[in-house]
Formats: sequence, C-alpha cells, structure tokens
Amino acid sequence: MVKIEQLRKYFPVSRNLLFYRNITYLKAVDDVNLIIQKGSVFGLVGESGCGKTTLGRLLLGLVKPTSGEIYYAGLELSKLKKEYLRKLRKEMQMIFQNPFSSLNPRLKVGRIVETPMINFGMFSPKERKNKVKELLEVVGLEGEFADRYPHEFSGGQRQRIGIARALACEPKFIVADEPISSLDVSIQAQIINLLKDLQEKYHLTYLFITHDLRVVNFISDRVAVMYLGKIVEVADNKELFSSPLHPYTHKLLSAVPIPDPEIEARREIGRFLLEGEIPSPVNIQSGCRFHSRCNKAKNICTEIEPELIHRGNNHYVACTLI
Repeated sequence: MVKIEQLRKYFPVSRNLLFYRNITYLKAVDDVNLIIQKGSVFGLVGESGCGKTTLGRLLLGLVKPTSGEIYYAGLELSKLKKEYLRKLRKEMQMIFQNPFSSLNPRLKVGRIVETPMINFGMFSPKERKNKVKELLEVVGLEGEFADRYPHEFSGGQRQRIGIARALACEPKFIVADEPISSLDVSIQAQIINLLKDLQEKYHLTYLFITHDLRVVNFISDRVAVMYLGKIVEVADNKELFSSPLHPYTHKLLSAVPIPDPEIEARREIGRFLLEGEIPSPVNIQSGCRFHSRCNKAKNICTEIEPELIHRGNNHYVACTLI
C-alpha cells in the first residue's frame, strides 16, 4: 500500500542571511526506504528525536520531503494534482500522540468527529450525526457524549475520540503516532486492543510509531528500527525479536523490563544497556551513526556508513560488522 524510496527531510536551522550560503540542516529523515503491505501493522521504533514522527507526517503530506518518492496504492504523491491529492487524503488519517492538545477545546465532541466528513463533503447533516454516534460507540464511548466538550473526558476517553475522528472519513491507511505514550498503563492496553479490533473490522493498514518495544511486539506484523534519521534494521516481528542483528536493536531489547524480579535479576549479569544521548542530527558524525554509543564499534565503523542489506528471512540490517 505504501512505498518509500530514498526519502529525505532536511530542516534548515541556520544560514548566512546576507549571501544565503553556508546553510546548516537538521537531517530528520535521511535516505529511508520502506514498504508497508496492505492490511498490515508496520511498527516504527526508536528513541525520541530519531525522526519517527517526521516520517509519519511525510507519508500524510503534512510535511513536504526534501527529496525522495512516496507511493500510495501505486501513485506517487508528489506528482498528483492538488485536487486529486485532496480526494486521496481522506484515505490517509492520523492518530496524534497527545489527546489533550489534539482536540479543539472550543468544539463539542460531535463537531470534532464530524469535521472531517464536512471537509470532504461526505453524507447529509442527518447522516453525519448518526455516523458520529456510531463511531463513538465503535470506540467504546456512548453516543450521547457527542454533546460534551473535551475537558469533560479523561485522557483515555479523549484518545478514543481522536480515534473516532480518524475513522470518520473511512480511511484505509492510518499513522498512529505514539497513541498511548501519554496514557496510564492500564488504559494503554485498552487502546491497543481497540486499535487491533478496529484494524480487523475495517481492514485498516497502520504505521504504528512508538518507542515501546513491548507494544510493537504485540501489535505489529513487521518492524523497522530507526536511529538518527536512518533505518538500521527491518524484519518481521518474530524474526526481529528472536534474532536481532543490529547492536542498537540488541540494546533496545535489553532495556525492556520483564515483570519478574528473578528473571530481571538474572538478566543484569552481562547486560549492556544503551548509554549516552543520541548525537546531534545537525552535525552528523562520519561513518555509522551509532558507533559513538556501540560497545562493538571498530575503526571501520567511523569511516564507512553502512547500507541496509538483506541478510536472509526478509531481514535487513545496516551494520558493517555483520
């Protein structure tokens, strides 16, 4: 359904205003290639600031790429006319990370959910009201909640409203940008189960962005690991979690806590946790972008930037030592 080829997004952060030279760029997304199959859940994981959200926004056209190509259902989005692209965009929706800032506090819930249908001229006013109630019930809320304001709901309920809004235009592809990171743990499980049920009911395709590997393991069919604007490993869910290859993936998996004190205590022996901060995406270091935090790094890692190479079992990794 979605194909990305050599996608880049560079944000200018400083330049010589007199001569418009010596521009410095923040490389949020740098040469990314991905394929998201129809009807699947594609997980995208990585630390905060690695470019996950920017990649999701690029796919929906909320941010224009610096270079590269984005295909949706075989159509290259950059070559489409604005009229056709607008019609196509109702098939691509987003669930935002923060349910407290993504809902307009001045609008009632019914209006919030109805607005996408109004924008695309879908249904009559009466049909839209019925659709709003139906969607609220689908996400686990009561239809009567349409007459209330967002401040009257909890965080979990607000996120359900956000999900209902994303479903309003009957989309086929949804970017879920860390939809549970701001919620309580008990509520997180409910939202994840809801998203999984909705995927099966409406035959949706997800790009699920998160930093929580436990969630990815539960919901995703295929997973990409992102570091400093680059994809460093891509594999099917079971393959990635049973046979991780990249040192960064190893460290991410090692950092995931296990709710058993005895097992957790045994894991501490010989455990190598990820240390240090992610380097600046403005002044990119030469060679592998992970070498400054990698305990296995060698001289070659500082000289050669590895490419994403197939290693069998539909498993791709970018590491010169593998």
